[in-house]
Amino acid sequence: MTTTLIRQVRLSGDQESKDILIEGSKIVRIESHIPLSSGATLLEGHHRLVLPGFIDGHAHIDKSLWGMDWYENQVPRELPAIIENERGFRRQYDFNSQQQSERIARLAIAKGTTHIRTHIDVDTEIGLKHIEGVLATRDKLADQVYIETVCFPQSGMLGRPGTRALMEEAVKLGADYVGGIDPSSFERDPVAHIDAIFEIAVRYGKGVDLHLHEAAELGAFSVELMIERTLALGLQGKVTISHAFCLGEIDLAYQDRLIEGLAKADIAIATTAPANRSVPPYEKLRAAGIKVTAGNDGIRDTWSPYGNADMLQRAMLMGLKYRWRQDKELEQALHAITYGGAEVMGLKDYGLAVGCQADLVLLDARAVAEAIVEPPIARTVFKAGKLVADRGECLF
Repeated sequence: MTTTLIRQVRLSGDQESKDILIEGSKIVRIESHIPLSSGATLLEGHHRLVLPGFIDGHAHIDKSLWGMDWYENQVPRELPAIIENERGFRRQYDFNSQQQSERIARLAIAKGTTHIRTHIDVDTEIGLKHIEGVLATRDKLADQVYIETVCFPQSGMLGRPGTRALMEEAVKLGADYVGGIDPSSFERDPVAHIDAIFEIAVRYGKGVDLHLHEAAELGAFSVELMIERTLALGLQGKVTISHAFCLGEIDLAYQDRLIEGLAKADIAIATTAPANRSVPPYEKLRAAGIKVTAGNDGIRDTWSPYGNADMLQRAMLMGLKYRWRQDKELEQALHAITYGGAEVMGLKDYGLAVGCQADLVLLDARAVAEAIVEPPIARTVFKAGKLVADRGECLF
């Protein structure tokens, strides 16, 4: 069992630097001074800030173009057209989802991400190729990052016969969650779509993570259906609604009723805090006990040229979108990319305390707020006690 002593780092909120002792994959001591034992590896912290490993709670690592030739983006504005544009790209180019998911995962590791929940496209053209590619990346990088997978019917299920069967095959291959997409505006039959994804989840003992871009009352109706199915099928704590723009677009009385229902059903919310849409009411959700995480969404793909896999940048974008300026407000953004993500993923040994898994990020910042508004480039990253990145470079 390897032993690592990290000398003199600052935990958030502490003025005094401390030592952290790691044995195997766990933090076993955090004290002002810990003697270096024989055989232990010493890493000087230089009084850097230490944070728990970042969690990307909503990603699409199967279709990033990172590292490929520049894609001249002429993205349409409407969702069906965006999806068809992506399908056209796949028909034209030889796209390797294993290669691309590994590339973006390694970039994320170098920036401090230790856990990713990724949605993976399944449709009647690509079949299970993207699922197989990402599962191969998951296994290859298992010692460096935890990748949780969602089989995702990006092109729809109901209008594309054969997709539902492919979703079941994806679950059998190892997908952790069953995904869904806009039950009303895209699938045109909310009851049938939600019934289908929940039926697969229940049959195979999985959770559900649904993309919900629908606006205002239409999206709120889909939220109501999600609450009903979750309670009826006993899936409390195993369902996430991603994006959920509608929660920020309805009147306050209706919003309060939905929040009460989400809390009762223990449904989590994942946000990407986009510039062009409303966002779920973060503080109200958390005050009601609802788990909230954040994610990078797509990175450098046919949907958008933006993104660089940095969850600190995502936290900054959250701060801008929610108009968080005070240090204590920005700590909410850190929570979304750390402990909030851990709650959504159901991680039991996450954090910076004795007994927790040693998933750590060391960076040059005087405070959490500074790390968010001016993310340091050079970061040292541990995953389960193993040094996986240093000074901004992935080591494996």
